[in-house]
Amino acid sequence: MRNNRKMIYILLMLIVCVTAWAFSIRTGGKGLAQNAINKTTEEQRIPVVTTPVRIRKFEERLNVHGTLEAKHFAVVSARTPGAIENIFVDEGDRVVAGKTRLFQIDALKLKRNVEKEAQEVSVTKYARIEAEANLERVQADFHKAEIDYERFKRLFQKKAVTAEAMEGQESRYKQTEAQLRYARTSVDLAGEKEKKAEAALAIAEKDLRDALVYAPITGRISRKIREIGEMAQPGQPVLRIEDPSVIEVSAYLPAEYYDRIIPEETPMYIKVYGDELRDRTVTYKSPTIHPQLRTFEVKCLIKDPPENFVPGALAEVAILLERRDGLGVPTDAVQIRGERSVIFTVQDQTARMIEVNTGLETDGWTEIRDSKLPENTPIVTMGQFLLNDGAAVRIQRGEG
Repeated sequence: MRNNRKMIYILLMLIVCVTAWAFSIRTGGKGLAQNAINKTTEEQRIPVVTTPVRIRKFEERLNVHGTLEAKHFAVVSARTPGAIENIFVDEGDRVVAGKTRLFQIDALKLKRNVEKEAQEVSVTKYARIEAEANLERVQADFHKAEIDYERFKRLFQKKAVTAEAMEGQESRYKQTEAQLRYARTSVDLAGEKEKKAEAALAIAEKDLRDALVYAPITGRISRKIREIGEMAQPGQPVLRIEDPSVIEVSAYLPAEYYDRIIPEETPMYIKVYGDELRDRTVTYKSPTIHPQLRTFEVKCLIKDPPENFVPGALAEVAILLERRDGLGVPTDAVQIRGERSVIFTVQDQTARMIEVNTGLETDGWTEIRDSKLPENTPIVTMGQFLLNDGAAVRIQRGEG
């Protein structure tokens, strides 16, 4: 009996344990299943990143490329023909106006020409002195002939001399008078020849001085065009000097923007090799439009430019046609759906599509116009291409 009761007790305990285990399995399985369902639902939501709508500055820019040019430059050529005897500067050297020697033309021929012209001046000077001495002699002869002629006229009136003698004296007087005019003309001619010789000497001396060429402006040698020993001629460049302290940015714009560019008012941004100037304005607008290219030139003057702003460099130029504050979203957030511009916002973990009118685009942000969106409204900026209106979303993070 005792053994039977023991067996019954063990059987009852086994039934209780099995029942308890079955109940725990059933209730526990429902919790795990619910957790699995919840997890699956969360994973089905589309992960997105949001950025708040902001008030930003928007600009209408016209982006073009321009070229840097030196405002002041000089292309230096020889003033007198001849072989280049010496060049005293090299590319990159700094020169000072009126002080720095640039190059020397062979001066031997010019020196000899100066000597020749100086001798010519001496010859003409002595010729003038000789003509003046001859004039003094002829003046004395004329004075004597004039006195004799007056005396003979008085004697002839008194019939003290014959008519033939009177005629001879009158002829001598007129010949001496002609000689006097000739002597005076000879003096004038000798004086003019002397002046001409002196002018030729001055030119020869100037040519000799011009054989040594000095810098006409202050700046740097940007190009050496000819070398020692080559022939130089007036008008043929030998060196180019540029003043890097004053630079001009030159760019060409489409003709359609002509009336929107106002010198001294229209802002211009200039960027060269990482250096950027933003506080500049257009200083020059071409008065004409190119008839074939339909473009016009604008320039901006830059004094004391940054180190990278050197003549010949390529510049990125932005002309600011308009500037205003407005509501903006990242440009990537704007999509085209059925020829409409739309953005997505998130409400209660649900995507909401909003149709918008876009305006200016600046630095990766697009202006939203005629919109009732309040500032700081979260806008989907990552994951938006997977969304439709009403899609379930999960915000992974929001950008401030």
